[in-house]
Amino acid sequence: MKEAGSALAGRCSCVGEKMAVECIRVVRCGGSQLNFRRAVFSADSKFLFCVSGDFVKVYSTATEECVHVLHGHRNVVSGILLNPNNHLQLYSCSFDGTIKLWDYVDGILIKTFTVGPKLHAIFIPPGAEESVFLTISKEPDIFQLVSVKLPKSPSQDVSAKELSFVLDYVNRSPKCIAFGNEGEYIVAVRDFYLSVYFLKKKKTCNFTLPSTKNKKNAKNKFTCVACHPKEDCIASGHMDGRIRLWRNFHDEKKYTYTSLHWHHDMVMDLAFTVTGTSLLSGGRECVLVEWRDGAEKNKEFLPRLGSTIEHISVSPAGDLFCTSHSDNKITVIHRNLDPCAVIQGLVKDRSISTGLVVDPRTKALVLNGKPGHLQFYSLQGDKQLYNLDIIQQEYINDDGLIQIELTKAAFGCSGIWLATVEQRQENETELELQMKLWTYSKKNHGFVLNTKITMPHDDHITALCFNNAENLEKPTLVTASRDGRFKVWVLADDSDIYKKAMGWTCDFVGSYHKYQATNCCFSEDGSLLAVSFEEIVTVWDSETWELKCTFCQRAGKIRHLCFGRLTCSKYLLGTTENATLCCWNLLSCSLQWSAKLNVRVLEPDPYSDHVAALSQSAAGSDLFVFKPSEPRPLYIRKNVTREEVQWGVFVPRDVPESFTSEAHQWLNRSQFYFLTRSQCLLTFSTKAPGEKLTPTSKQLLAEESLPTTPFSVILGKHRQQQDVRLNQTSENELIQLPLTENIPAINELLHTPAHVLPSAAFLCSLFVNSLLLSKENKSSEELPDDIDMEEKKESDVSDEENDFTEKAQEANNTDLGEDVIHHLSKSEEKELRKFRKVDYSWLAAL
Repeated sequence: MKEAGSALAGRCSCVGEKMAVECIRVVRCGGSQLNFRRAVFSADSKFLFCVSGDFVKVYSTATEECVHVLHGHRNVVSGILLNPNNHLQLYSCSFDGTIKLWDYVDGILIKTFTVGPKLHAIFIPPGAEESVFLTISKEPDIFQLVSVKLPKSPSQDVSAKELSFVLDYVNRSPKCIAFGNEGEYIVAVRDFYLSVYFLKKKKTCNFTLPSTKNKKNAKNKFTCVACHPKEDCIASGHMDGRIRLWRNFHDEKKYTYTSLHWHHDMVMDLAFTVTGTSLLSGGRECVLVEWRDGAEKNKEFLPRLGSTIEHISVSPAGDLFCTSHSDNKITVIHRNLDPCAVIQGLVKDRSISTGLVVDPRTKALVLNGKPGHLQFYSLQGDKQLYNLDIIQQEYINDDGLIQIELTKAAFGCSGIWLATVEQRQENETELELQMKLWTYSKKNHGFVLNTKITMPHDDHITALCFNNAENLEKPTLVTASRDGRFKVWVLADDSDIYKKAMGWTCDFVGSYHKYQATNCCFSEDGSLLAVSFEEIVTVWDSETWELKCTFCQRAGKIRHLCFGRLTCSKYLLGTTENATLCCWNLLSCSLQWSAKLNVRVLEPDPYSDHVAALSQSAAGSDLFVFKPSEPRPLYIRKNVTREEVQWGVFVPRDVPESFTSEAHQWLNRSQFYFLTRSQCLLTFSTKAPGEKLTPTSKQLLAEESLPTTPFSVILGKHRQQQDVRLNQTSENELIQLPLTENIPAINELLHTPAHVLPSAAFLCSLFVNSLLLSKENKSSEELPDDIDMEEKKESDVSDEENDFTEKAQEANNTDLGEDVIHHLSKSEEKELRKFRKVDYSWLAAL
């Protein structure tokens, strides 16, 4: 029986772990597009909703914090809208073919409507009753606008597959469809055509602009459309930067339009204010333009918003606007065109040449951000911490101009040092190259430039790495270049004659038969340096810089190079361009094993002996996790993504997992993140996105939902002062006296109905006098006149000191497990007598 019970327990534990492993899935962990669709305000303008990959994120407009993550869709969320019948609920649609209704205050999924086809946008006009309009794909490039009635059902999962056709050949973007005059008509634009569909008459009016056949009208193409909230007026944006205001569009022959022109490039989005007195427009100029009363001369500007405006939203209350930008940023703007909040997501650069790097101090993900900047991105908070300007030059937005590019970045000495490489090359013979060394300043709470080296190599730098071994005398940096050399840089104090400033200088230059140096890395203990020269791997002693051994693998140039960790530190791994993964034994100086694998990413876990390899196949990208000591993979995950994976990195966990299976122990101490070609950041997760939120973020939602009153402001300040006072108070201090809120008479007064109380003028003086306390130097009892009050003070002070000393001794002699009995001092007894002597007879008037 015992054996059977133990076997059953072991089986149950295995089943529990298998269930946990089944929950491990590839998710968009963060860095998803916040600018994919228009953001939506809550009815009271306290919250902002935006799509973020598979999720809907709820942000506070006051604190910029993410207070909720609504997760439930299985594909990209393509649209969000407030429920017009309940302003505390939110609709969302997704590419997974479902519509979900949420209670965003509590973050609860209320209902799921299964429609079926891929949904690209959702619209709910004010006059619609239990019906929504959707954009679906009929064919790969043909989209339709349909309506669907959402049935009432007590069940949580409801089928809603009865679709009614409305318009054909519409644009997939929701910016190209708008509802006007309380849902009386629908406006859709595509290419050079504008269509107005009247719902009651079921009549369509089509309007056409001159096409590209005329050179003057080559950029008349529609880009967006918006409808006036109270008048029959349609605003359309165009490729040539013009805005056209359409009127009298009920008849195809009598229509008129006027033009507004300020944008020099295409108009990205349009939005009317709630009252309709102003029209907002934005584009690539990074300027929000407010056109007042539809007049070209009467306009206001909000410039220098940083990047292209892609979407514009207006709050239902009309007090806030927001703009979504091409750099994955949302700017919240007051009605007077004053920015008040910025929600910054992961900036998507044209190319991530620096790769994915982890800041050892903040555990933030560091990679290319805005042009010439490094962005520090919090993976837990899914928000940008800050930008570091590396190039320190003004960026000029010109497609024909060759810009300075930030190509490499690496951290050293537990995040104290940062090395960056920037380059600019107009042609093959002209190369501008700079390497900068930054040190972290505790005073400035950021990185400060320490050393700038112009042309550290004669050709492009292919790799750089720090020696991060413990107890290292001098910080050491190694750079490898196409000029056939690798250079060792050390920190020295010879920057000036006084030897007070610290700077980086070149300490050693190495090469191997004039081959190009492609990769470099240090061993875990920092004793060895591996440098690859095309097809040959060289190993050097980091103290004497003596060449120890070489490995030659005639399978193509070395693409990746890394040492094993912990128990596998005696192995060196390398991948080649001819799809070969090699493992060399450093003790025997021989090839341990090799495998045929087209590895795109090779990343060792710094906190375990596991290595992750992502390979590219015809079906997608596959993940292999293994130990260098044996060629057998411990974990295989096929088709983690259909795209090609470009970069990967292990990030240490704040709370370790507890997997006991050998195949999943690599998930315990670190979490593996990888970036696809479309710059989508993915990871393996066992937790729901809502569980990532910190307790303070969860508390923000409850606090923001409470109305702000003068009493709440005063109470908040009182609580803050009380918390500070309690933190400064030790356990041995005197017991607090009873508060006035615990006095029965006052409680009776506060809980008595107002209509039976006497007037406030009658009670005020009596009530205030009852709260007044006598001074500490006076006794509640009658004292003779001939007593000296100064002697009384001294005796009180001495009594308090003696009592405090006695209590401190008793507290020290008392065991921690026993209850401490506090004895009141004479001064405390006197204070208690004061409360007993307070006259509550005035309450008899009640």
